[in-house]
Amino acid sequence: MSSLSNVVDSLENRVATLLKKYEDVKQKRVVLETELTVMQQENKQLRDAIVASEQKVKTLKTANALLGSNDYKRETKLKINALVREIDTCIASLAE
Repeated sequence: MSSLSNVVDSLENRVATLLKKYEDVKQKRVVLETELTVMQQENKQLRDAIVASEQKVKTLKTANALLGSNDYKRETKLKINALVREIDTCIASLAE
């Protein structure tokens, strides 16, 4: 009978150990899911910041081109030509 008692005690200990490990893993999962959510939000914010920065760079390049910066002579000429074409289109529309 003591052998059966030892087996039952051993099983109880193993089950208790497994339950403890399960609870630990469950808690760790909750922590990791929270971290994942925070990281995803941070990632989205950084992506939005990158998009905003790229738009600012594009705007600054356009501004430099319109100001006639030596570095952007070609872009300046292209932008002026595009503006002239747009004005011509508007004049043609008004003339009709």
